[in-house]
Amino acid sequence: MSVGAGQTYGPSALGGGLRRFVELTVTLARTEFKLRYFGSVLGYVWSLMRPLLFFGVIYLFFTQIVNISKGIPHYGVYLLTGIVLWNYLGEATGNCVACLVQRESMLRKVRFPRMAIPLAVSLTAAFNLAMNFITVFVFALANGLTPSVSWLWLLPIIVGFIVLSTGIGMFLSASYVRYRDVQPIWEVALQAWFYLSPIMYSAATYSKHLGRSGARFAMINPIATMQSQVGHAFISRSLPSATAVAGVAPVVVAIALIVAVFAIGWWFFTREAPRVAENL
Repeated sequence: MSVGAGQTYGPSALGGGLRRFVELTVTLARTEFKLRYFGSVLGYVWSLMRPLLFFGVIYLFFTQIVNISKGIPHYGVYLLTGIVLWNYLGEATGNCVACLVQRESMLRKVRFPRMAIPLAVSLTAAFNLAMNFITVFVFALANGLTPSVSWLWLLPIIVGFIVLSTGIGMFLSASYVRYRDVQPIWEVALQAWFYLSPIMYSAATYSKHLGRSGARFAMINPIATMQSQVGHAFISRSLPSATAVAGVAPVVVAIALIVAVFAIGWWFFTREAPRVAENL
């Protein structure tokens, strides 16, 4: 589309039709998922090894050395679930950062909806998340957890992780085209975010060390809210829910932040999409 003398913008974020956009996104995600393990003898097992090894190291450290697991029933299940969900966020956002730059030649030669690329990256990570959760359920059953209706809470929580991660991914991918410092900055921010979130410990720790007001502030973190709800609904009712830790208001703010992050990411990517090929 021509917008001025000597200036031509490329395709928009969504392209022409919704059906074509969805089909392209799913096709890209399926292709990426298959190519990732193409030629590998163990295939998907490699995707599972990283969270399991990370889980093993942290589990041994916090149960045998620091003993931070005290007071958290089925700590192994709690920790593994948190790591699997966090790994999805890290994989989806981390792979989104350079996804447009890595496909520079395709973006310059083919006209297609640009939004399909970061969404396909997030969808590919979601495929891995679904596969990893099979391991989580098996581990939970082996640890004596009994399936209940409260496990259905996992569905909106997983959706929350996907919406949050996709929103961040869209923003990062469009930003990286212009500013290559985005990648190291995000890697540092992601690491800090992990330790500030109750993945290795219970959210009850916030109230113990920060007081009620500090806990309310800490629970604005969407990861803290969702992981607390995972512990309460999936692991044990003895673990406090997100509202029990901080009240209703911080939880509402955390949910609003998830929606806001997605909306900002969508808006920013849509704005930058027509100029992606020009800025690469």
